[in-house]
Amino acid sequence: MKEQEYYVEIEHLIKSNEISKRARKLEENYSLVETYWHIGRLIVEAQGGSKKAKYGNELIKKWSIKLTEIYGKGYDATNLRRFRQFYLSFPKCAALRRTLSWTHYKRLLSIKDENKRNYFINLCIKNNLSERELGREIKSNAYERLVHKPENIEIEIPKTYSITTDMKNPIIIPIQNEVSNEHDLELNILANLDFFFKQLGQGFTYVAHQYKLVKDNHNYFVDILLFNYEFNAFVIIELKLRSLRKEDKAQIQFYMNLVDEQVKRPFHNRTIGIIISKESDKFIVNFIRGNDIIPLYYELQKG
Repeated sequence: MKEQEYYVEIEHLIKSNEISKRARKLEENYSLVETYWHIGRLIVEAQGGSKKAKYGNELIKKWSIKLTEIYGKGYDATNLRRFRQFYLSFPKCAALRRTLSWTHYKRLLSIKDENKRNYFINLCIKNNLSERELGREIKSNAYERLVHKPENIEIEIPKTYSITTDMKNPIIIPIQNEVSNEHDLELNILANLDFFFKQLGQGFTYVAHQYKLVKDNHNYFVDILLFNYEFNAFVIIELKLRSLRKEDKAQIQFYMNLVDEQVKRPFHNRTIGIIISKESDKFIVNFIRGNDIIPLYYELQKG
């Protein structure tokens, strides 16, 4: 290989590693939130249910001594009471949003009014607020200053999208040159966009390829960025000439969050993800909708 080719390969490895680190961080964060919720649930159940849980501090004191001795101050009596309050405030695990960290929820636990709390959760989801930005909104009395307060504010559930009825299965991607790496596959798709769009279904339009996103002084590049005017949403396509891995889903969800944060407008729906991967001798189009992956086969066809 030439010097520049070696550099490109090194840069690709570093980029993949940086994305994986951030993707793992997102997964670890939600795992932490989920763990604390379940600890709170078990404490409440051990204390005889939510009506009696408020009066079970002796059990918490006893357990906190044991847990702190083994696992540190993160499991002291104050935090165990906080986990219990977390469960009581959010009795349905499905209502927890993956985009909110434990520090977000700690801020929200101080809000007793459920309507007010749900308003700030929706504000975090809509505007991708950091914990510090959420704190500023709460301190500025953003909820109290609303001109019209709805009587009942529900936590917004991310919209899901049905696959268009005219989508083909398998999806055929015509190729003009040999495909030996992800860049080759990208070039073949770009050379046959109109045909590719017809395979995916109606409403797809091209935005860019190798679309640059910046987060914390790091550059990230989306393989192909589309927009679907029927879904009213941006669509990210990532290319993998290998089997789908767990971190691929985390990576594209990281990209989807960045597009939601930096590109989409309030009147757009949330971004959709597509991972094109290779399983044995077959190629798969994997639609990412929330926590679901919908696999569809596709084939390369020489044009």
